[in-house]
Amino acid sequence: MTTDKDSEGGAFGGFGAEWKPSNLTPDEARRATDWVAQKIDKRALLTGKERKEDIRDHMWELEREGEIIVHRIGDGHEPVMAKTLYGWDKKIPTNNLWHHKSCGQCGNIPGYPSSVLWIMNQMGQTYLDETDQTSCTAWNYHGSGIGNVVSLAAVFLRNFHQAYVSAKAMGLPEGTFYPLVHCGTSFGNYKEMRIFLMESPELRAEVKAILGKLGRLVDGKLLIPEEIVHYSEWLHVMRHRIAERQTIDVSNIRTTVHPACHVYKMVPEDVIYDDTVMNGNRVAVTTGLLQSLGTQVIDYSTWYDCCGFGFRHIIGEREFTRSFAIDRKIKVAVEEAKSDVMIGHDTGCITTLDKNQWIGKAVDKVYALPVMADCQFAALAMGAHPYKLAQLHWHASPFEVLLEKMGIDWEKARAEFEAYLDEVKEGRIETLYDPKRAITSGPGYEKPKSLAGAEK
Repeated sequence: MTTDKDSEGGAFGGFGAEWKPSNLTPDEARRATDWVAQKIDKRALLTGKERKEDIRDHMWELEREGEIIVHRIGDGHEPVMAKTLYGWDKKIPTNNLWHHKSCGQCGNIPGYPSSVLWIMNQMGQTYLDETDQTSCTAWNYHGSGIGNVVSLAAVFLRNFHQAYVSAKAMGLPEGTFYPLVHCGTSFGNYKEMRIFLMESPELRAEVKAILGKLGRLVDGKLLIPEEIVHYSEWLHVMRHRIAERQTIDVSNIRTTVHPACHVYKMVPEDVIYDDTVMNGNRVAVTTGLLQSLGTQVIDYSTWYDCCGFGFRHIIGEREFTRSFAIDRKIKVAVEEAKSDVMIGHDTGCITTLDKNQWIGKAVDKVYALPVMADCQFAALAMGAHPYKLAQLHWHASPFEVLLEKMGIDWEKARAEFEAYLDEVKEGRIETLYDPKRAITSGPGYEKPKSLAGAEK
């Protein structure tokens, strides 16, 4: 049955009046979408391209002029230096971190953030996992076009300001905790917003007016982060220390890597490349970790492809997303690479590649490939419980065969988890993090006794 809305707008009716059928010829459509097959690697980016400026140079200049304040990564953050595309240094903090959580991870893949926190607990790292933060709103921007640069930049600086001042609730100096971004979409969006802010006095003025009303300025100035850091970059610089704590032999596991577009294609000059990882030609995060854990990292021809998520695709052209994920990624990894598991580092990618495999059964395209994040796989290799910590039962793709190949008794683990759920029903709950520390202001906040006593 055709509705009036369908007859008026057809397939484009849900996207607004400005969306019209393109009526491209097959050849024109192919040329218009050639970017999908583009290889974004170091060799391609450095060949015949103009060298991009380091936006941090402009950032330091603005600070010298007294227009902004930079949240520095100090010795207390125990930074490790990494090299980016052009050989620039990027300072990666490893301790005293403020977790910028992901809405999609917490809602769809809870084993993702729990694995990050568990690994940090095992490594003895100090961090703050507080509730006073918001979504970056970039999904709204990419998915619907409703968002705008001013709102995106204001949300970015609001969240990073909270990371800067959060330690005051514990009686510690401002800047003690440095933000670690969990989501690849937030990561790419925040890097773009920092560039826009550094290049546009008009944007800085608009955002400053908004943050001034919110009390989110420092000495009347915008607070800009020295580096924008993704959790996969933290894993990368910590990979050898993680491997030292490894308890599971994964040398027989054939892994394929899906690098997320928002992690390595957006602002590519900021992405980590390492000469010891794929000869320094591809983004080093995740692959470097898997190599350090001893897996067999298997190359495949469509490693550079998007997962198919595309934000607008998953909302308005879901079958495109599903077919792309299966035909261009999952099918190739299974048939070409004989992969045991596909590893990624972004919320939308893991969700798309993991939860859309079921649709292949409808058209006789059954490719059962476990999909998980690098932090989940690393946690498993370190001995984390597959259900309790990595929470693989939230995944739609089958993982039992993979666990068997890793030497993990998943049936025993499932029974343990079911017994734990009975304990939870009775109120005996375990947490990775003290929930009282998660609240640093507002309703429910209780000032630490040591701090309260100091103020009397």
